[in-house]
Amino acid sequence: MDSLLIQGGVPLHGEVTISGAKNAVLPIMAATLLTAEKCVIHRAPNLTDVSFMGDILKSLGATVSIDGNSISIQAARLTGVGDYDLIRKMRGSICILGPLLARLHHARVSLPGGCVIGSRPIDLHRKGLEALGATITIESGYVVAHAPQLEGADIFLGGRAGPTVLGTANVMMAATLAKGTTVIESAACEPEITDLADFLIAMGAKITGAGSPTIRIHGVDQLHGAEHEVIPDRIEAATFAIAAAATNGEVTLKGARADHFGAVIDKLREAGVKIDRRGPDIVIKRGSELKPVDVTTMPYSGFPTDAQAQMMVLMALSPGTSIMTERIFESRFMHVSELARLGTDIAIEGPSSIVKGGRPMSGAPIMASDLRASAALVIAGMVARGETLVNRIYHLDRGYENIDTKLKMLGAKIERVEEP
Repeated sequence: MDSLLIQGGVPLHGEVTISGAKNAVLPIMAATLLTAEKCVIHRAPNLTDVSFMGDILKSLGATVSIDGNSISIQAARLTGVGDYDLIRKMRGSICILGPLLARLHHARVSLPGGCVIGSRPIDLHRKGLEALGATITIESGYVVAHAPQLEGADIFLGGRAGPTVLGTANVMMAATLAKGTTVIESAACEPEITDLADFLIAMGAKITGAGSPTIRIHGVDQLHGAEHEVIPDRIEAATFAIAAAATNGEVTLKGARADHFGAVIDKLREAGVKIDRRGPDIVIKRGSELKPVDVTTMPYSGFPTDAQAQMMVLMALSPGTSIMTERIFESRFMHVSELARLGTDIAIEGPSSIVKGGRPMSGAPIMASDLRASAALVIAGMVARGETLVNRIYHLDRGYENIDTKLKMLGAKIERVEEP
């Protein structure tokens, strides 16, 4: 198992190209199951989660080939049973349920896994698919679904923490081949949902309203193959922007979409970070001094939960007190105890963390608990004096394409080493 050895105190400078979005490419890969024809996905990031999804599709009978950042998938023949051990490792794998149900009228998919950041039940997935006419049971760790004919329906997908992104994706994909019209109310508005809808439309689906709380899908008899380029990863862009500010550097984000992470940009500016648009590029540079800001994570277009841990590191550097409130997942402060090893002063009170910033950090061995916590700890290691060893970085490889290589190109002193 690998670790990252980081020598802190080096500002990041230069340009970094933002990769394709992990949270967009996984459901798009699942959507290829809706047709027997070949589909090609461009700007797919080289991530272990993408490899896992490719293996899952292969286990279902699809052919999958990868050429650089392009993936060709053809699901001419399919089985309705996914590999249990593959699927249970990754949360995004639940997205194969809707396409399998729509095309084969049955599916047997293991309950998915992923980062340990709190309860993420599939009750809204189940609610939406059952509204379309599916019968769903949980048997021996599998989600077992049957539907001789999916029928369009009016479906409300709002949950305790807001709309469900993967649930919206699953229901939208299933509805493309359902008879009649489906209306999803309280649909997720994330750019990744819009990107999935664009791919489905390229396949011949009839979808309107993606990106808004109301999505309408008019079912069609069949879908065909298509080519598609995945949107840039807004969370990777936010991570590099925060890293540039934290290390007191200047970094140009190439290929990022500022309109996709506007809440992060707004909070960075409020914290004293300078952000300039130069044509298609975004330039990030710390101002004269950092200021504490309060952050509450919310469904899109609010501040993303996936950038909360990284922003907490920046607030730990800002003199004064800031409050980080987590409204999406109940177990997403596991990085706090590891940041304390570096010298931060952060107290957890219910769904909030109170950050008393301005204390210097010093390097230490620390352990990552999930994907975004891993990114936060790497940023902290680049800021801390001395040497920091971040263990269990396999989480990083799930969601950031070549992050250590990209950071090296920006001047970071970071090496991948074997975990002691």
